[in-house]
Amino acid sequence: MGAVDFAAFVDRLGDIAAETILPFFRTGIGAEDKNKGGRFDPVTEADRAAEVAMRRLIEAQFPTHGIVGEEFGTVRGDAEYVWVLDPIDGTKAFISGLPTWGVLIGLLHRGRPCYGTMVQPFTRERFVGDGTKAHWRGSGLGEMRASRRLGTRRCATLKEATLMTTSPLLYEGDKLDALRRLEAEAKLTRYGVDCYAFAMLAAGHVDCVVEAGVQPYDVVALIPIIEGAGGVITDWKGGDASRGGDVLACGDRRLHDEALARLGAAGPS
Repeated sequence: MGAVDFAAFVDRLGDIAAETILPFFRTGIGAEDKNKGGRFDPVTEADRAAEVAMRRLIEAQFPTHGIVGEEFGTVRGDAEYVWVLDPIDGTKAFISGLPTWGVLIGLLHRGRPCYGTMVQPFTRERFVGDGTKAHWRGSGLGEMRASRRLGTRRCATLKEATLMTTSPLLYEGDKLDALRRLEAEAKLTRYGVDCYAFAMLAAGHVDCVVEAGVQPYDVVALIPIIEGAGGVITDWKGGDASRGGDVLACGDRRLHDEALARLGAAGPS
């Protein structure tokens, strides 16, 4: 069974996550700090409820598949197919009432990302990719054009590029120095939109996204979308991004090569 056969099921996962999360958004929901004593890392009842709902659906439909989730860990991680879930990527935005969070649903086949979607329930958008093509679906196009093919834009150099990262506060030492090198060259730098930055890169509105210290559930779903739109996504050494760590995505391979060179002095990824 190929990745395309999972498309309808992934839509169901997105639907159930959206239905679970939306009643909590902009309600003054409280957040627990998962990293007590360190950098604030919030989790809400909405995160946990959505992951539980998705896990139940996967277990019922595909009981031999593995699951990796941000809130409830890993089961059957060595299965042929493994679902990688982040129920709310951008919980800080979520608890601040900002619509730049998203539900990330990724699928690994024999360890490689083969399908992914980013669902934004509030704006009713979905970004979907299988590594060879990617599409955006949303109400903004109206009933007659419910879907649009995604494609990254040509941008050969940093001096022409719009660069995005979640926050410079997430970088330290050599990695912060590396980010500053990119920012010094880029035409425009913007902060703070989490997974939505990668979606905008796939849509051709952003040229480069760089992040440090991400987890697999933060990025697995995004890889087939970026690659399906014609972009490149790796770690800071040009290797596999699906394991997390420090990640670089660009819409143009020439830009990716230049950005990797700027990041090269940052030490181990």
